[in-house]
Amino acid sequence: MNDVLERLRAEAGGSPEYEVLLAAGPDALADSLTSAGLPLWARELAAYRLGLAGDRRAFESLVLLLNHRDPPRCAAAAEALAALGDPRTARAAAALATNGLRTAYALQPVRLLTALRAPESVPALLTTLSRLLSPNDPYWRVALACVEGLGALGDPRARELLTRAQSHPRLAVAATTALRGLPPG
Repeated sequence: MNDVLERLRAEAGGSPEYEVLLAAGPDALADSLTSAGLPLWARELAAYRLGLAGDRRAFESLVLLLNHRDPPRCAAAAEALAALGDPRTARAAAALATNGLRTAYALQPVRLLTALRAPESVPALLTTLSRLLSPNDPYWRVALACVEGLGALGDPRARELLTRAQSHPRLAVAATTALRGLPPG
């Protein structure tokens, strides 16, 4: 949490609005999410704080941030979404993880799906990984997160795809480890 707040403080560049949002209550934070003209750091701060507090008014803003091109924003949104406990989170993360046009930004949605352990998690990780198994795919880090996630989830449906992942040089060790953790089948 401190890393996120420090990053946002730096982005705020000394703006007094930072301290106002840091001290604001839930209603003021929720109001700021719909206020016109607020900078991105202010919206992120409000959504992040609401998400960590379990306030579902942050859901839409956090999903947008989960799909942002800036990795630290995505990671902060994933952390807040995991804490939020909103039942829509897994569906949203699955939609982002499986969107072939947004694969470059799928790392945090994949990690969030693993953490959530929701019914949508394994199918979404399988779909995403199956697209990324070509040897020269530039998104091998996303593929690795899928392999690790499937290993953590321990679902036998992953066996065939994890076996295929063993032939990928950057995924082989993780895939072998994940396969060892699957129930016998």
